[in-house]
Amino acid sequence: MKIHLTTLASEKGTFAVEVAFTNEAAEAFTPNSGLNWTLTDRSGNVINSRSAVSITPASTVTIVLSGLDLAVPNINDRYRLLTVEGTYNSTTLGNNLPFKVEIKFKISNLEKVT
Repeated sequence: MKIHLTTLASEKGTFAVEVAFTNEAAEAFTPNSGLNWTLTDRSGNVINSRSAVSITPASTVTIVLSGLDLAVPNINDRYRLLTVEGTYNSTTLGNNLPFKVEIKFKISNLEKVT
């Protein structure tokens, strides 16, 4: 699943992304252990060593990005991809089913930020 956020992150600021998990029946669920996230640019380069960062499983989690997570070294690539992945137990389809969601957002380029 791919989600496009319309809210811009501020360059080198703080940006919180709330992720709520729902299953095939649109019911909230808590993922199993092993839930994690990775931050990349559109070319797949990991940003600020943010690869497979563990998250404590909950039905809703907030991922806070800040500082170098939101740096814009290349003005032509202000998009970031936040990939959240893990496994969950379905009430109808089985247990330990994998899921992966990609959240795309854009960083506003601030002229005076270095």
